[in-house]
Amino acid sequence: MRTFYDEITKIAGNVVTVKAQGIAYDDLAVITTGHSTSLAQVIRMEDDQVSLQIFGGTEGVSTGDKIRFLGHSFKVPFGDALLGRVFDGSGRPRDGRPEVKAKGVEIGSPAVNPVKRSVPSKMIHTRIPMIDIFNTLVGSQKLPIFSVAGEPYNDVLARVGMQADAEVIILGGMGLRHDDYLTFRNRFDEAGVQGRTIMFVHTAADPVVECLLIPDLALAVGEQYALQGKNVLVLLSDMTSFSDALKEIAITMEQVPSNRGYPGDLYTQLARRYEKAVDFDGAGSMTLLACVTMPGDDVTHPVPDNTGYITEGQLYLRNGRIEPFGSLSRLKQLVNDKTRDDHQAIMNACIQLYAQCEESREKREMGFELAEWDMRLLKYGDLFEEKIMDLNLNIPLFDALDKCWEILAECFEPEETRIRDAIIQKHWRHKSHQPKPEAQVETVKS
Repeated sequence: MRTFYDEITKIAGNVVTVKAQGIAYDDLAVITTGHSTSLAQVIRMEDDQVSLQIFGGTEGVSTGDKIRFLGHSFKVPFGDALLGRVFDGSGRPRDGRPEVKAKGVEIGSPAVNPVKRSVPSKMIHTRIPMIDIFNTLVGSQKLPIFSVAGEPYNDVLARVGMQADAEVIILGGMGLRHDDYLTFRNRFDEAGVQGRTIMFVHTAADPVVECLLIPDLALAVGEQYALQGKNVLVLLSDMTSFSDALKEIAITMEQVPSNRGYPGDLYTQLARRYEKAVDFDGAGSMTLLACVTMPGDDVTHPVPDNTGYITEGQLYLRNGRIEPFGSLSRLKQLVNDKTRDDHQAIMNACIQLYAQCEESREKREMGFELAEWDMRLLKYGDLFEEKIMDLNLNIPLFDALDKCWEILAECFEPEETRIRDAIIQKHWRHKSHQPKPEAQVETVKS
């Protein structure tokens, strides 16, 4: 096999095509341009035509430059020296500190075989009531946050990172504005979690090809920590920027576009990353919380649409709060019965009454006369939004459940909540409510 290849046949965008043989997909290469070198990665092979994306861009690259293939895919150093550090999309330090000298781990490895995974069984406490009570985050779950530009989705991710009971937190930022990156960094530092946090950050000013490496870097490191027995939380923002980078490369490669110009393998590319969430049998776990922005608030957009098929639920972030309708954690039933005996009952009752409150609000807006029941529903809705739905709240799960009981007791009688008598007798919070003797309850029922 030749050491160097210099038959570059095409340069388009950040992609060069060279005539070579014996090369593998995802292999790294070094392009020598004058007295400088650039790192590149194989992204396409067709006969003896090998296409590479150059991380630093093709500026200054000419058809006579030499390319040397390294014979392996991209590797990220792994070790405890990563903790507290910030890196860019090529794995270079972004925090001004020295490079990490450690054994490299290949990125982009296959997801774990499902038969080797443990069934998710542990709740991750975030201290955000709309997540902990109604859309519980479960260890090894992959859960997206569907949002639109302008919503505080990065703030929610930062809150979860600061407050979740995870041993290692890994942030993968894609297309972040510089102030968003600094916000993540400052908030983690102020919360005292920077020492167990690793950040891989691609800003909007960085080369687009580096955006594609961010999820793989974050997930490769997270997987290694999970194999060591640690519970890892990976935060990705935003997967729409990742998908747009895929689209840009696909257009450069002159691929036949699919829905709205995205490549035909968009589902596969997203699934390769989301499916890395895992609970290892006899080791740790890796949980994935990803933000997906929806252009035009369109959930049928290819990125959220494909994401919804892969992940285990979704959180809808609208008007600065997590919407109770449409948001769903499909794994919450695996842990809700292990928290407190009233968790499931409170979850169902509060959402049902809030849905009725929305109907009463529609009646009020349309000018219909409101009954006394409607007025109580409206009062309940205001209290529920203020004391439970507010994203600024920082409440442990049991305190949040107690707060729900207080709101219910302030607006309704016990029987109006449709909660089982056994749960009512144990948890009802109304000061004037005195639990009735069992015999008297039976008499009333009859």
